[in-house]
Amino acid sequence: VQLQASGGGLVQAGDSLRLSCAASGRTFSTYAMGWFRQAPGKEREFVAAIRLTSTSYVDSVKGRVTISRDNAKNTVYLQMNSLKPEDTAVYYCAVSNSISAVRSRQVLYWGQGTQVTVSS
Repeated sequence: VQLQASGGGLVQAGDSLRLSCAASGRTFSTYAMGWFRQAPGKEREFVAAIRLTSTSYVDSVKGRVTISRDNAKNTVYLQMNSLKPEDTAVYYCAVSNSISAVRSRQVLYWGQGTQVTVSS
């Protein structure tokens, strides 16, 4: 199983980015998929998760970030709008059995990170 994250980059505050995470090796349509981020010197933190039609977000991104998935492509997306410098981090995708499992970091598979840098 591989999770390939992409879409990171260097943007200015207020800009938007869409991260993608493509899974291969098996189908995850009934699993929860999510995103975490880790800023320098900080712990990896939960950002968002989705399973079927349910979603969950950390409070700091609510209203600015939308998680979605395309099961036909076995891909999860993270649309980030109105980016702030504090969103700067390496973003990781993850797969688990449920949204609550993702939130509690009971992750089955991790993807490699993609760097997001937001300049002020």
